Amino acid sequence: MADNSKTEDTTSDSVEAAKNAGDKKEKLADQVMQNPQVLAALQERLDNTALTPSSYIETLPKAVKRRIDALKQLQVKCAHIEAKFYEEVHDLERKYAALYQPLFDKRREFINGEAEPTDAESEWHSENEEEEKLAGDLKNVVVIEEKAEAEETNVKGIPDFWFTIFRNVDMLSELVQEYDEPILKHLQDIKVKFSEPGQPMSFSLEFHFGPNDYFSNSVLTKTYKMKSEPDKTDPFSFEGPEIVDCEGCTIDWKKGKNVTVKTIKKKQKHKGRGTVRTITKQVPNDSFFNFFSPIKVSGDGESLDEDSEFTLAADFEIGHFFRERIVPRAVLYFTGEAIEDDDNFEEGEEGEEEELEGEEEGEEEEDAESDPKKDSSQPAECKQQ
Repeated sequence: MADNSKTEDTTSDSVEAAKNAGDKKEKLADQVMQNPQVLAALQERLDNTALTPSSYIETLPKAVKRRIDALKQLQVKCAHIEAKFYEEVHDLERKYAALYQPLFDKRREFINGEAEPTDAESEWHSENEEEEKLAGDLKNVVVIEEKAEAEETNVKGIPDFWFTIFRNVDMLSELVQEYDEPILKHLQDIKVKFSEPGQPMSFSLEFHFGPNDYFSNSVLTKTYKMKSEPDKTDPFSFEGPEIVDCEGCTIDWKKGKNVTVKTIKKKQKHKGRGTVRTITKQVPNDSFFNFFSPIKVSGDGESLDEDSEFTLAADFEIGHFFRERIVPRAVLYFTGEAIEDDDNFEEGEEGEEEELEGEEEGEEEEDAESDPKKDSSQPAECKQQ
């Protein structure tokens, strides 16, 4: 019984001690909160805390949150309708590609010297027509012999048409190595083919080559697979069709002509006997023709490393550029006019940004001049943080 009494006394003392400690903490908290300086500091911290959209949503009543969820359901339905819209756009692209094709076929004939344009087909009024006419008259006077010489050479079509485009466009010229150039001079045409109705959305690039000493293929293909549906896990990220994968083709290289590999010699020393032997080994080589052996996107959900992702993204961008710009406007990339237009557009955007920045700086200076509280002795370039 004595032991039980001692235990009860000890428990009672512990409870009392805990209660006293709690009372002290409450009193201390009350004293702190009554301190004007502490309150001011807390208020300043609250004022400086930015109210994010998510934190604002959390403060809304439950009924309002429920309505917001309903709006998100509507947004998902909108995304699915948008996906259908892009599917129909793809069908339209296929339809109009068939209308463009006869014109592209005639373009191929003129480029490769398979046909000559008529006078009506070759008539073109340029902006500098008068200057060109004057220059032409002068040439006719002084280059009669050169003209006769040129006729003897009998130039066929438009030499190096597609190769010149590769050289003119930075995105493509960066891929082309010196040993690629003789091969690209055999490139006769590039075509875009769209997937047939009922098939998964995709497009293919066809590179048509004339007979050459490098490979036996007459056509090299690259197919880009596309997806036009909202992601189930993130439907709000949908912004239209995106390229999700691509497939190249096998190039049938002739013996010793494969520019995508190079042969290196390596010396090996035998561990036991100490003898040295030389072995030859093939390793990958930089070349435009690696374009037809792209990185394969893993189907098991395994993520690619950063370098592979960058390479694949660049590949998708090049494929899209061929489809949207190079093939439809080839002559303008050959002459450089399309490149100048692109450059002018980019410069215009940069100039606009600079102009806006200048206006903002001007407004800041005006504010500084109109504010009498600011110290006029402070240097203009020093800004208070």
